[in-house]
Amino acid sequence: MKINFTKMQGLGNDFVVIDAYSEKVSLDAEQLRFIADRHFGIGCDQILVVEQPQSQDADFRYRIFNADGGEVEQCGNGARCFVRFVRDKGLTQKREIKVETLGGLISPRLEEDGQVTVNMGTPRFEPEDIPFLEDHRSPTYALEADGEKIEISALSMGNPHAVLIVSNVDSAPVGSLGAAIEFHPKFPKRVNAGFMQILDRRAIKLRVYERGAGETLACGTGACAAVVAGIARGLLDGEVRVHTRGGDLVVRWEGEGHPVWMTGPAVGVFEGEIEIRGND
Repeated sequence: MKINFTKMQGLGNDFVVIDAYSEKVSLDAEQLRFIADRHFGIGCDQILVVEQPQSQDADFRYRIFNADGGEVEQCGNGARCFVRFVRDKGLTQKREIKVETLGGLISPRLEEDGQVTVNMGTPRFEPEDIPFLEDHRSPTYALEADGEKIEISALSMGNPHAVLIVSNVDSAPVGSLGAAIEFHPKFPKRVNAGFMQILDRRAIKLRVYERGAGETLACGTGACAAVVAGIARGLLDGEVRVHTRGGDLVVRWEGEGHPVWMTGPAVGVFEGEIEIRGND
């Protein structure tokens, strides 16, 4: 089976985007892992599949698969690439679209300057909504991971996030501690682990160990989760510039009950065709 694809990136968080809107494409977990493999396949952090919507309220359906082949609920950098893709491919003429995801409906908008703004939805803090095995909601929680006692904020941005504040994000043990947090038994569906260094009330540095992908150069939902956690704890203002290893995002949040808005770039890298075994 041959499929066409577009390689895209948002701040170095890279994606293979597949058009299953115009014609049906079905891929199993092994095939997805092959596509994501940086040695034998195309190579990416996530695979994004564009599909027909299932409800009349949406323009498209957006499915996200991590490099390990598992499907996840949400991806902020991918959402920006998604709106660029459907515009560039002529699948819509709208600048703002409504997109179904497993984590809920999102509304990415292509700005005049080429940046993309995404309404990422309203963050959720109740443990059962994350999901997180705690009896009561709290601003922070104590965890033990990788032999360390740490303090985290836990919330959902349509997908689960744990955010911890570090004094120096460059020297933080993102690989080892991030992996331990991802698989912590208190997160039954695993979790994305964000390491946030607060520079001032309007700027942070961030590294994220993503569930099913490992550390990426940038994570859109991770940036939103970190800013929300900081604002909820009274440490950050309502608009924050997030410095990631791949570049900068701007995240805005007016407080509980309000949606999170994220603005950043989305870039097409190249297009191609790949032969995939199975599903013929």
